[in-house]
Amino acid sequence: MTDFLRQNVDRVNRRQLFGSAASGVGLAALAKLMGPNQGLAAEATTPAAGRGFPGQPGLPHFPPKAKRIVVLWQGGGPSHVDLYDDKPKMREMVGQDIPDSIRGKTRLSTMSSGYGKWPCLPAIKPHKQYGESGIAMSEMLPNVGAIADNLCLVRSMHTEAVNHAPGVTFFMTGAQVPGRPSMGAWLSYGLGSVTDNLPTYVVMTSSDRAKTCGQLFFDYYWGSGFLPSRFQGVRFRNTGDLVPYLANPPGVSSQSRRALLDEIVAMNEAHLADYGDPEIDTRITQYEMAFRMQSSVPDLVDFSNETKATLERYGPDALVKGTFANNCLIARRLLERGVSFVQLMHAGWDQHGNLFTQLETQCRDTEGPSAALVMDLKERGMLDDTLVVWGGEFGRTPFGQGDPASPKGRDHFGKSYSWWLAGGGIKPGTVYGATDDFGWNITNDPVHIHDMQATILHLCGIDHTRLTFRYQGRQYRLTDVHGDVVKGILA
Repeated sequence: MTDFLRQNVDRVNRRQLFGSAASGVGLAALAKLMGPNQGLAAEATTPAAGRGFPGQPGLPHFPPKAKRIVVLWQGGGPSHVDLYDDKPKMREMVGQDIPDSIRGKTRLSTMSSGYGKWPCLPAIKPHKQYGESGIAMSEMLPNVGAIADNLCLVRSMHTEAVNHAPGVTFFMTGAQVPGRPSMGAWLSYGLGSVTDNLPTYVVMTSSDRAKTCGQLFFDYYWGSGFLPSRFQGVRFRNTGDLVPYLANPPGVSSQSRRALLDEIVAMNEAHLADYGDPEIDTRITQYEMAFRMQSSVPDLVDFSNETKATLERYGPDALVKGTFANNCLIARRLLERGVSFVQLMHAGWDQHGNLFTQLETQCRDTEGPSAALVMDLKERGMLDDTLVVWGGEFGRTPFGQGDPASPKGRDHFGKSYSWWLAGGGIKPGTVYGATDDFGWNITNDPVHIHDMQATILHLCGIDHTRLTFRYQGRQYRLTDVHGDVVKGILA
């Protein structure tokens, strides 16, 4: 036994060891004693001097194209056949059943898997070509259409998920079952942080005005899973204070709060030296982050220096707290201030019975701010190294849902659907992948969820097969054991 090991073992008595092991701290302590390659590698999460904190040794694996990411998550399943993948053949066959040869044995949700009718429901609004690239999209997307030459529209996404929570979890964490680290947590763990005044990974949520979509936002969509919890996303609230409890209580000055934190940090650091538990490190860093955010957050939401033209670009809801437009504006300000991963989650695309009344409203609330964010980043010289990702957990069925004679909506559909990306190493003004005449089967260049994850990590300078973490006896990664970089969408 080495002197180092003997000294540290002597500091933990039998009662402490078994008491700690019961709550998991003992295992972390043993991992500390056994070395950096055995278990939780607490050393890698020790706070660093200066700005932010370092990532893992050797990362990035190669020069990144994207230094920042913003995910514009459209929860509920945006209808690809209504918005991004027009099918003239469906207009010719409106109301007729989609042929068995097309449908095959596609897995559908229980809401429509037992249907006896599969009536073609073409796009509810006309499509048109936008930009010099001539990308065809719905006329319900005039602002996104205006930035068509900056986008790569992927029409060949596919997933195994048929319900919302598993579908969201699949993209965010690489598995349909909760418990694994989210993409933002993986990137925070791997690449570290460049700011010490704001979290590395920030999440904001919003919902459609009519509250027609009942989808919930679960914490594990931005959780750290088995990674130390310091890497989980920090959710900014859409009501009340953006971050609760940042203000000092009445009678407590900033100086006294600083002195109190210094005493707490000293005690936590002593405990960290004893046990090596990364959660103690998390506690230290979160206390420090909260103190610094007392000054950084008020500045973040002070929009007095935004020009009238900028606010008008984001739309009438730009300054309405909790809206998607306001979140997009805050997202740009977060990216400017060094936040590496921003995840905006908007619910409202689950149009089972209100497609004809709500889809256009949902587009009106979200497509303008989405386009505004892309253009805002471009004009500020940030789009080249900022990756913007727009998408949802799946698309919607090419057949109508409800009364076959007069369908009112569409069901979930993961066999094929559409996303778009911009900036950060993406080939602009292009369309990747294609589907058949019914938007049902992918005919060219399929892109699986794991492929998209591998591509996003690649743009951040990461080989997705090499960013791993040992847990329960095996090495885990975001893409599990799957995924290939989609080279056809890279600039």
